[in-house]
Amino acid sequence: MRERAVSGTFEGPAPPADLDRPVVTESEIDTSPRTEPPSRPPYRSVFTAAPLAMAVVDREGAVVSANDALAALLGTSPEQLAGAVAADLVDLTSDARTWHAYGEVLRGRESRLRCTRRLKHPDGHSLWVQVTVAPLPAEDRGVLLSVTDISGRRELQARLRHMQMHDPVTRLPNRTLFFERLSAALEAESYEQSGTGRIGLCYLDLDGFKAINDTLGHRVGDRLLAAVAERLTRCAEQSGCSRTSTPLVARLGGDEFALLVEDSTGTEQLAELAESVLAAIQDPFDIAGQRLSVSASIGVVERHAAGTTPTALMQAADTTLYWAKADGKSRWTLFDPERNAHRMTRQALASALRPAIDRGEFQLEYQPLVGMEDDRLHGVEALVRWDHPQFGVLTPNRFIGLAEEDGSIVPLGRWVLRTACRQARRWQLDHPDEPPIFVSVNVAVRQVWDSDLVADVAQTLAETGLEPHLLQLELTESAVMGSAGRPLQTLKALSDMGVRIAIDDFGTGYSNLAYLSRLPVSVLKLDGSFVRGFQYDDRDATARPNPADEVVVEAMIQLAHRLGLTVTAECVETSAQASRLRRIGCDTGQGWLYSRPVPPDRISELLGAPDVQAEAGVGNP
Repeated sequence: MRERAVSGTFEGPAPPADLDRPVVTESEIDTSPRTEPPSRPPYRSVFTAAPLAMAVVDREGAVVSANDALAALLGTSPEQLAGAVAADLVDLTSDARTWHAYGEVLRGRESRLRCTRRLKHPDGHSLWVQVTVAPLPAEDRGVLLSVTDISGRRELQARLRHMQMHDPVTRLPNRTLFFERLSAALEAESYEQSGTGRIGLCYLDLDGFKAINDTLGHRVGDRLLAAVAERLTRCAEQSGCSRTSTPLVARLGGDEFALLVEDSTGTEQLAELAESVLAAIQDPFDIAGQRLSVSASIGVVERHAAGTTPTALMQAADTTLYWAKADGKSRWTLFDPERNAHRMTRQALASALRPAIDRGEFQLEYQPLVGMEDDRLHGVEALVRWDHPQFGVLTPNRFIGLAEEDGSIVPLGRWVLRTACRQARRWQLDHPDEPPIFVSVNVAVRQVWDSDLVADVAQTLAETGLEPHLLQLELTESAVMGSAGRPLQTLKALSDMGVRIAIDDFGTGYSNLAYLSRLPVSVLKLDGSFVRGFQYDDRDATARPNPADEVVVEAMIQLAHRLGLTVTAECVETSAQASRLRRIGCDTGQGWLYSRPVPPDRISELLGAPDVQAEAGVGNP
């Protein structure tokens, strides 16, 4: 038997033990003070004729009399209501707070109680009512119970909420309702007592939808979205047939949809759902007499609900969706923590690039460029390093691409140019008896487009006192070959100034040899992939590479020489490579055989050395 909700609060009827009483879904109690109404004439006739459903209740909680409106509302007669327990009629016993407040009004300690209840009519339908209990004049020794049917208002509120929470095009839950469900699913009480304690999400975006929307119009686009929603709902229903709950399908905006899987059983379940969605969407759609085809990219996330948040889950899903699109679209991709960590690191580096330039976190190392015939130091290539406070010393492949993307390559490149030229001039002043060495600086195409490279070089040479022929600018083959307009004009202006132009990684890009003769280029740097084919020991008769490697390199060197260009071989690591390159006419070499990239003071030690390889003491790696 149910215990009394509030023990000993007033001498009235205890809460009933009827377990089938109407369920309370909302309670709003108003116990604000109310001024006692002035004396008024007998109200019996008004009470009986009033359209408002009312009953007089005595101090013990029993109905003294009820009017016809209340009887009609409750589906009975006024005579049957007389003597009934008022709290049972309008369900005031369903929660302790309301029950206590009702007792306080009956005892005269509170002036009024107002609450909302859902009642069940004898004919089976439910209705929402607002119940008000207020004291009668003292001489009447009781309270007035009034009941107002607010079912129409509640129905309107429900319709408005549905409109607010659902997408008008697809009739799916919208972004607001989706996040409401997601937040509820991630609350501890939702997963700790039952279920798997896991959550999954398929976050998808339609491939090719924009083209359909732009060419056929938004009306056709909306019909396509509605058709996609139907297929997604069907996939969710089929997925939920053998499980406790069906995934929630929502449209988050545009052509983005989500399928939320509460109490997921693991990545296998999410993978099956993603596969079924891909297959369903790939089937053509017949819209407005046209056969339309789209596909989907899906980011899949599955994890423990504990420890995650709606924001974290959506960030992971958004990242994974980006991976799916970047990997070729029309596929699903599972969230990978390691890949995400790399992305986060990349993002951290990108955001710190510009401030790092201002803080002076970059430094230069220099790798010797050695003459093949005399083994003497002819020049150096300046290689930038980032001394990151968190990740340590980073090589260019970790951040140059990022710098080109966000434009910070322009101030960084300007700093590298000035620092390298200043250092080259310092070596020249410190070693006046040695032939001056040139310094080679890498230049990105964006530096040509986004800055006045010619003015920057001219100003740097003037400030440092370095002669133009001692500066070499390296651009990749893909950047130089086929250049037209401003890039070509810039290269010609720099060449006319006396600066040497080198094509880096030659042989891996366009290789438009006919166009090469029309470029203001003075040096070709052979890509290391060609030189690696020379990596064998002459003394080992069993280790013979493909003869075509040497034929190709020799042909490129002869062509360059006929065009008046010099050739530098990159990635020279063994004496055998150096010997064969020397024999076929290569001019200079660069690689670990001579030296790894080193600080400026180490280059000072190599100046004047008769044999850079012996002086460097690096040897084969």
